Amino acid sequence: MGEAFEFGLYSFGELTPDPHSGKAIGAQQRIAEILAAARLADAAGFDVFAIGEHHRLDMSISATPVVLAAIAAATKNIRLASAVTILSTADPVTVFEDFATVDLISGGRAELIVGRGVFTESFPLFGFDLADYDELFAEKLELLMMLNASEHVTWQGRFRTPLEAAAISPRPVQSRLPIWVGTGGAPGSVERAGALGLPLALANISVPPAKLAPLAELYRSAGIKAGHDIAALKFSIATHLHVADNSQDAHDTFYPHYAGYFRNHAATQYRAREITRADYDALAAPQGALFVGSPQQIVDKILYERELFDHQRFLMQIDIGGLPFAEVARVIELFATRIAPVVRRAIEQPAAAAPH
Repeated sequence: MGEAFEFGLYSFGELTPDPHSGKAIGAQQRIAEILAAARLADAAGFDVFAIGEHHRLDMSISATPVVLAAIAAATKNIRLASAVTILSTADPVTVFEDFATVDLISGGRAELIVGRGVFTESFPLFGFDLADYDELFAEKLELLMMLNASEHVTWQGRFRTPLEAAAISPRPVQSRLPIWVGTGGAPGSVERAGALGLPLALANISVPPAKLAPLAELYRSAGIKAGHDIAALKFSIATHLHVADNSQDAHDTFYPHYAGYFRNHAATQYRAREITRADYDALAAPQGALFVGSPQQIVDKILYERELFDHQRFLMQIDIGGLPFAEVARVIELFATRIAPVVRRAIEQPAAAAPH
């Protein structure tokens, strides 16, 4: 049998109005539905549940570890991650202590996906200069890795007061918290992750996957060059997904929610745009970035990307654009019963699928 292939869900908790009624649910209900989705995913055998961090009124989650702690108390097996922690505008000591606490509550299931941040509202909010965008992330990632490795840390940098044999408490259940580097495809971030020997989480919602495939080689080459074991260089793909029993229903149901997500989500940000049905259908084509279709079409697309990236984890955002929770629950069920087992057999037991 080959290596285990992991499936996970991620959510930003956005508060997009339902495209049919024009009404949006409140933050309290949205978080309650995210907790319910996490319980369903845990029961269905998903491997990971991840929560994003945003600091705007159209999002319900800014305190990621608080939500993850609530999920930890309500689940048993699923791993709990950020997606992403905006490390550039956070204090690494606080980040480590928060996630070590989630690890204790969950019995050793916490992970971090850290990034520089695509949206930048946290920079003025927390008093950081966008001119230091990359330098902040690099320095804070170095410190976070030191905190993860040792109970006492001595450190000095540009953006934070020094630490002198500082006691870092609490310590997690795991010997070290898994720290992934999250990126939308910036080559510098990809090389940084490889050079540090950290797993890489690539989010792709719009670019044809084949165009990003060279990033997998860039990442692994940087890691090998730095002397890291290839087995430690894990790779994850994250994207948007919707599945229904047949392809037409999947495409027709999801389109108004998908278009509404980009039309209304952060309307003052550069990402807000109109997605036409033609745009949508092109993205959802067999070699496009968007995963929409029947169970078999989703299976085929995951395996297509597996050939491109040789990744070990697939994360999907399914609760976007005001999609009703009943639909979210149905996607979780369909994926767990008709997609995940088929993909795992194809990847983990390839010899069994070959003719004898």
